[in-house]
Amino acid sequence: MSLDLAAPTQNAPGVATDGAWLECIACGEQFSPFAAIRYTCDTCDGLLEVRYADPPSFADFGAGEAPDRGVWRYRSGLPFDEGVSLPEGGTPLHHVPQIEEAVGIETLRIKHEGMNPTGSFKDRGMTVGVGVADELGVDRLACASTGNTSAALAAYGGRAGIQTLVLLPQGKVAAGKIAQASLHGARILEVDGNFDTCLDIVQDLAARGEVYLLNSLNPFRLEGQKTIGFEVLEEFHADHGTYPDRICLPVGNAGNTAALYKGFRELVQSGSLDPSDVPKLTGVQADGAAPMAEAVAEGRDEIRRWETVETRATAIRIGNPVNAPKALPGIRNTGGTAIAVSDSEITAAQRHLASEGVGVEPASAASLAGLKKLRRAGDIDDDEQVVCLTTGHLLKDTEAAYKTGGDPEPVPDDTDTILDHISSWSRFGPWCLLTPEKVGFCYFPSVSASIAVFECDSLRLLSRR
Repeated sequence: MSLDLAAPTQNAPGVATDGAWLECIACGEQFSPFAAIRYTCDTCDGLLEVRYADPPSFADFGAGEAPDRGVWRYRSGLPFDEGVSLPEGGTPLHHVPQIEEAVGIETLRIKHEGMNPTGSFKDRGMTVGVGVADELGVDRLACASTGNTSAALAAYGGRAGIQTLVLLPQGKVAAGKIAQASLHGARILEVDGNFDTCLDIVQDLAARGEVYLLNSLNPFRLEGQKTIGFEVLEEFHADHGTYPDRICLPVGNAGNTAALYKGFRELVQSGSLDPSDVPKLTGVQADGAAPMAEAVAEGRDEIRRWETVETRATAIRIGNPVNAPKALPGIRNTGGTAIAVSDSEITAAQRHLASEGVGVEPASAASLAGLKKLRRAGDIDDDEQVVCLTTGHLLKDTEAAYKTGGDPEPVPDDTDTILDHISSWSRFGPWCLLTPEKVGFCYFPSVSASIAVFECDSLRLLSRR
């Protein structure tokens, strides 16, 4: 099977350019990577992957010292040496000791992709995808988006000097993301429908030759995104002397799940990574948009499209993940899983990450929410080492952040009165606030002015300050 974890390397076919080509994951048909614009197989309409006769190894990547960090440090595993760059990649792998202790596992790290130029992981895909578009000489880029893709495409399209068109589901995209796309010069169309409807239209426009599609259906997008996995493995190994047992990540269109699995397969093919060291890919969706989790739970090889989806985690409000045929084998072949979590669990996880200074948008927090749910169910052991991928910055959705955080407290313009106000907690003793997300915050003035955060259904301690 072409998506087996330990699939052998292939000799470059005649259609290859510099040892790279496109190959259909369904029927195996091969195509030149740049001779014509294509997104799916000409023969069977299956998804395409970029393949290499010489898969990359850790040794090929070099030491990664500044300034040679980020996506293009991994050029040996990409289809060309340099793309349209802002630059991107090189994002932090945070330590979160209080959350790690509260969840009760050996090691927990947070890969914060919100620290990319436009605030999400999408920049990694766009530096490669827009680079291909520039090489092909197209005159209009387009995407359907829940917000982050549009912001990234607008920025990178602007950098390349190419007209950009984005289709968004009307009333379903955070204002901060629309503002980014607008300021970067994209033409924004708000469609009366959901994300999947927008993608159907963009695919139709691409099929008519009107636009160059840069959703993750485009195989070059995923080449940039696989560098997330390269960075995680390298930095985790440098810090801990081993590779993570599991990577938990939010799932919308399933592009990251597919991309990380592809990168890991290439490292296995090059001999850099033993199959037993490949992390378990664990996808997390919102309850209101969970076709991948449903397919895994039911043991199906294909997803069932959800026509109606709803969740406050707008970045993963997708009912028909186009990369499912690549992502489902990635989950199963690494021993991972996919689950769904509630919006209240996502909000609780967003709060918990913020308590350690890691600010993310709601969809990003799904990864931690999924880890907690699996841990409570006993599906993750206490000796596991886990990385949670957070995909977008807190400021991507300021309205959600405001609703999740505490309310401002009006006070008079007098210092003594303000001092009385902030010290009033101690006069009333311990207090507890139960949020709508069933997360409690208790203040204990007698214990070094600490704050404890717990899940109120089970009184499980999450963190203490």
